[in-house]
Amino acid sequence: MGVDLGSKTIGLALSDISLTVASPLETIKRAKFTADATRLLALATEHGVGGLVIGLPVNMDGSEGPAAQSARAFARNLEKLTALPIAFWDERLSTAAVTRTLIEADASRARRAELVDKMAAAYILQGALERLRSLP
Repeated sequence: MGVDLGSKTIGLALSDISLTVASPLETIKRAKFTADATRLLALATEHGVGGLVIGLPVNMDGSEGPAAQSARAFARNLEKLTALPIAFWDERLSTAAVTRTLIEADASRARRAELVDKMAAAYILQGALERLRSLP
């Protein structure tokens, strides 16, 4: 399951069973950590997820700022609630790439706002899946 952690929402995506294609799943409106984690893990269980790939919002120079620290803290807290493996994926420019795609598809501003987080999660997950396929 791909996870795009935003300050107001959490975008989620799933891959197909062959780990080839990532697809947007859902956007969770952020509340408190416990509510967010409960919903995320319920969806992971419902869909038989084998692991989580969390987008790590690294700065353009490769350093980690407050957003990356927040993503790492979320993962640390989540690890206490699940045995699922958790990996991070550099998500630099994922939201920009997804937004550009939606603009090119002529999606309205409201529609883009509705889709961008779960599509960013799919973008993150797709990058991780492609990396896995390239390993010997």
